[in-house]
Amino acid sequence: MSNVADMSRLRTRLLGVLVLVTGFLTTAGPTQPASALTDELWFDSQAAATLTVEGGRFKDGLGREVVLRGYNVSGETKLKENNGLPFASVADAKKSATALRALGGGNSVRFLLSWAYAEPVRGQVSTSYLAAATAQMGAFLDAGIRVYPDFHQDLYSRWLFDSDSWYTGDGAPKWAVDLGDYPDEYCGICPFWGQNITSNAAVTESTYDFWHNAYGLQDSFLDTAQKTMTYVKSNLTSAQFQGVVGFDPWNEPHPGILDSGQTSRTWEKDVLWPFYVKFRSRMDAAGWQSKPAFVEPNLFWNANIDFQKQEGGLLDAGTIGPRYVFNTHFYDQKAISGVFMWGKAENGQYVNDFGTVRDRATAGGTTAIISEFGHPLSGSVSDKAPTVYKAMYQALDSRVKGVNWWSDPASSGPVLSGSQWQWDIYWGRHHELMNDNPDEVKVEGDAWNDEDLSAVRLDDSGTAVLRQDARMLDRIYPSATAGSTVAFTYEDRSRDGSTTLTWNPVPSSLPNVSSLVGSGQYSLLVWRSDGSTEPTELHLPASFPTASTTVVSDLGVTAAPPAYTTSTPIAAVKEPGGTGSRRLLLTAADTGKLHYALVTNGATAPSATQLSAARTELSNWLTSEFS
Repeated sequence: MSNVADMSRLRTRLLGVLVLVTGFLTTAGPTQPASALTDELWFDSQAAATLTVEGGRFKDGLGREVVLRGYNVSGETKLKENNGLPFASVADAKKSATALRALGGGNSVRFLLSWAYAEPVRGQVSTSYLAAATAQMGAFLDAGIRVYPDFHQDLYSRWLFDSDSWYTGDGAPKWAVDLGDYPDEYCGICPFWGQNITSNAAVTESTYDFWHNAYGLQDSFLDTAQKTMTYVKSNLTSAQFQGVVGFDPWNEPHPGILDSGQTSRTWEKDVLWPFYVKFRSRMDAAGWQSKPAFVEPNLFWNANIDFQKQEGGLLDAGTIGPRYVFNTHFYDQKAISGVFMWGKAENGQYVNDFGTVRDRATAGGTTAIISEFGHPLSGSVSDKAPTVYKAMYQALDSRVKGVNWWSDPASSGPVLSGSQWQWDIYWGRHHELMNDNPDEVKVEGDAWNDEDLSAVRLDDSGTAVLRQDARMLDRIYPSATAGSTVAFTYEDRSRDGSTTLTWNPVPSSLPNVSSLVGSGQYSLLVWRSDGSTEPTELHLPASFPTASTTVVSDLGVTAAPPAYTTSTPIAAVKEPGGTGSRRLLLTAADTGKLHYALVTNGATAPSATQLSAARTELSNWLTSEFS
């Protein structure tokens, strides 16, 4: 498998060299295949080849390091109103995809699927459901957005819950619940829906049955998963299927009940991991051999409240390798509780938590993604949201907190991939009969267990608008690095109410850089080149219009990046997919050299002298920090 991938990349590299030598390499590039996305450049179709994991990083078809950033699409799948689909129509999916790219800066989505609607009758998959889901996936793929599907479940199944219950679930079909003689659901004093995971006997017993394959439940699920993957592969175009990066087998796994003498760690080893091995074989049988399984550990392995934390993290799975991705969630339960954390999140609050994720992936011989993170946007603890999200994105970018970054950039670590929960265009406009109860019609928020986490909504004209600060959501990040990322940071200057949060100011020891950045946003990427001709790419937020974007790099300086040509080391162009989103291209066709690029929107008509002075400071800083 790896030999085939290596030869494919070698052919791509040779093609790039050949095009350079023969002079055909222009902005338009060679003739693109019929499936080419709008706004593609010469290297984009090759880059869009199947994403793989190599050397502990996601790699695109050109061998560039890839960072996946985006959102979960969406909690609507948990509801019945659209029959377990993220959208009511493909048109809505297209609208959502365009907004996600242009407003939210995302290049990927975790696409939720429902077992209940995929297999409403035991042994019979619903082709109408699979057709609708696949078409909606296609809307994102056609917008240049990579997709990883997720068979989602929470509290095992909605059919465990009474019509007048405080809570509901999603996941398993009604027939799966009917097979078990489960007690009437009851959680006791449970102010948070997640407490049902461990306190509701109906949930714990049904979950236990699934993991132990009672009534053949797990076998049925694996059969449906294989049929789903086979259908998706067969009904996407080959170019679209390349944009499907893997599959998340099961959301937030938990044992339900441990057997006598069993621990959460041994449960992972003896029950959860064998399930993932089985799922992996089903992926292979469905034609997904080249795509990794995005496997989640016990959801409480990284809980930040001591009495919730359970030992895990796939510690005993060994070197899981590139056919699996270490996939985890992170919510600050202390902050959400309103009891265990009274203040707001601070600079660097999550760098250790996310550093642990990086370390677990490295130990497993693979890469990592945090496929859910977030914080309530309404309610008694919503005042913490601006700082919690900023701190989480900060920790995705680097394992060094902002106040220390300039003095310790070499400890920055790999840039983590992540998918924020969530992107629901129906926020506040739902019509969900909770547990099929006509007297419990949920309209507000996410319409599921009183959650409110969607970053987006539709205004009265039907236009998608953000519910969170665009400075925080639409971020610069290295979407593809030609070589290896050494360090990265982004100061988004996002706001907490009327207060601008600056957690990573340029130090006074770099006065010209500080003056250039001013009060603007900025990013700094340090990377080592690998000799390839294709560029490194940074996503450019809407707050970085070309005329206001200043780049200071060892590759050159510019106060307004020009259009791309092969002889232009710094350029600004559109991202593929026709959404209007943009990217910065940095071309360094040398090998093994350390490069840097500062990108800011804070400068106003900087002089050549100012740009040169800032470049000198940054070059000296690079030498001193990475010598």
